[in-house]
Amino acid sequence: MNDMTHQTVSKLQLYIQLTRLNKPIGILLLLWPTLWSLWLASSGKPDLLILIVFIMGVILMRSAGCIINDYADRDFDRHVKRTQDRPLTSGQLSSREALYLFAILTLIAFALVLLLNNLTIMLSVGGIFLAASYPFMKRYTHLPQAYLGIAFGWAAPMAFAAINAELDPRLWLIFLATVIWAISYDTMYAMVDRDDDIKIGIKSTAILFGQKDRLIVGLLQITLILTLYLIGRAFELGALYNLSLLAAGILSVYHQWLIKDRERQRCLKAFLHNNWLGAVVFAGIVADYALAV
Repeated sequence: MNDMTHQTVSKLQLYIQLTRLNKPIGILLLLWPTLWSLWLASSGKPDLLILIVFIMGVILMRSAGCIINDYADRDFDRHVKRTQDRPLTSGQLSSREALYLFAILTLIAFALVLLLNNLTIMLSVGGIFLAASYPFMKRYTHLPQAYLGIAFGWAAPMAFAAINAELDPRLWLIFLATVIWAISYDTMYAMVDRDDDIKIGIKSTAILFGQKDRLIVGLLQITLILTLYLIGRAFELGALYNLSLLAAGILSVYHQWLIKDRERQRCLKAFLHNNWLGAVVFAGIVADYALAV
């Protein structure tokens, strides 16, 4: 391998790290409520083009969100053990390179949305704003996790707009569930960095909740299951969906057990394991519609 090829490979690896494509958990946590919405909006039969556009959009916008997050936090990240080796913080990539890549990914995502109807295009502008502004919220509010939930939950109105060209009022239950779920799992994530965040002045729900963090996360988990149950009633889902909610409840208990001592690695494991909760709920939706057919 010559020097130019080696440099190209090294640069590509840095871009992969910057966009977190090597750590797809964020893609999955955004993908599950997006798929919930697409299946519910279409009664289990989403259009293939719309499905492809939304999946690609999730990958592109999550990657773009990671870039702008690292750009916003480039001076903070060097003080946090988990983030001090990120490409922007370590100086391996420049801020200009990061902003160029953010713009390219965002433009590609927007170009994909142009394949859909006007309402979805209009809503996508809000989605881009939420993704771009989220990283700066931790400077001004202890509730950046709620803002993340709103950004992720925006997939619900977009999905219903793309499928039906209108906003079914029931979609806001999915939006609400996504916000509650994001606050829950991202608080677990914030518990990993709480000590470092306090030192450098970063705000989070983990800091806001203090010693009541596990209790509040538990209440959020219960509220999530209840909201998912209401979604099932609103969309007339049956036994298989209810069974998936039982599984989701069991997973939530497991996550509580993981964070019981507030140990960093176990809190991180609980955060990562929330992927399975989203997958279980989606499996319940798919199975219920398949059985109905």
